[in-house]
Amino acid sequence: MQQTFDRAAEDLGNAIHLEHVNVTIPDQRLATLFYVAGLGLTRDPYLMTSDNNMWVNVGRSQFHLPTDKPQVLRGHTGLVIAGRAALLDRLASVRKKLEGTKFAFAEYNDYVEATCPWGNRVRCYEPDVARFGRVALGMPYVEFDVPVGTARGIAAFYPAMIGAPATVTNGDGTTARVKVGKDQYLMFRETDRPLPEYDEHHVQIYVVDFSGPHRRLGKLVNREDNQYQYRFRDIVDVESGRHLFTIEHEVRSITNPMFMRPLVNRNPLQSNRTYSPGHDGSSWAMAPEHFDDQPERPAS
Repeated sequence: MQQTFDRAAEDLGNAIHLEHVNVTIPDQRLATLFYVAGLGLTRDPYLMTSDNNMWVNVGRSQFHLPTDKPQVLRGHTGLVIAGRAALLDRLASVRKKLEGTKFAFAEYNDYVEATCPWGNRVRCYEPDVARFGRVALGMPYVEFDVPVGTARGIAAFYPAMIGAPATVTNGDGTTARVKVGKDQYLMFRETDRPLPEYDEHHVQIYVVDFSGPHRRLGKLVNREDNQYQYRFRDIVDVESGRHLFTIEHEVRSITNPMFMRPLVNRNPLQSNRTYSPGHDGSSWAMAPEHFDDQPERPAS
C-alpha cells in the first residue's frame, strides 16, 4: 500500500527564517559571561568583533547585542541547547562574576530559564524532534507578552500583511502562534500584567515575497534601510486599524547577501584541559541516526 503524506505540513508561508533577536546591552564583558561562557553559545568570529557590538551564534540564528543602554524583550526567547547538566554547570560557573546584576537561572520540568544581567529571559530546552524538529542547537521561538484581547487580531495580521501562517492556540484564544521559518515561530501570549514601555528591541525575519508585504504594510513601514531590508513595528487590527502591539521587525529579502550565511558554532564541552581533536565544532542539526525520530515517518 502506497504511503500518503500531508504535503501541507511542509508549507512555510512567506517568512522562511527567524534570524536574530536584537537587544542593546551596556557591557560586552558581562554579555560574554552570560551568552558565551554561561549559555555556551559562540561569538561570531567574522562580523562585529570590536567592543561596540557582539553577534552571538545559536545554530543558524543569532543574538545581536550592540552596546547602548539595556533593552529588555517583553517576554522570552526559546533556545534548543543539548545537555542540561552541562548547561547548569556553566551557568553556575559565571554566577559569582555576575553578582549584583539581574542574572539568575532556575530548573523547571522541561526547560532551564536563565536571565541575562539586564533582565532578558531565555528558556533552554533539550533537543526534541516532536517539538522543535531535528534541531540540536537553535532558536525555535520568541514569545512576547501582549495585552489582553489582542491575540486573535495579531493572528489575523500576519497572514494578511506578511503572508505568514498563524493560528490561535490555548483553546481560549489567548496565544497567537506565527510560523516564521522551519520549526520557528513568533508567539504572542496575552497577559493582564502591566507591560513596560517599548524600548526599541527588534527581531529579524527573511521573506520570499519581499515587495508584497511592503506594499500591504504601506505607512506601517517605519524605516527603509537599504535595497534588501525595511522595517515595521506596529501590529494592527486589519479591519479597524486599531493598534495591538509594537515590536520592530527587520524584514530582509532572500537576495540579501547575508541570507543563510554559514554560522560557526563551537562545542562548549571542549576545553584545553580535556581537549579532544576533531570535536571543536558543534552542528545545529541532529546526527543522521535521528532521522527516523521524525514523527511523520513510519517506524522501521
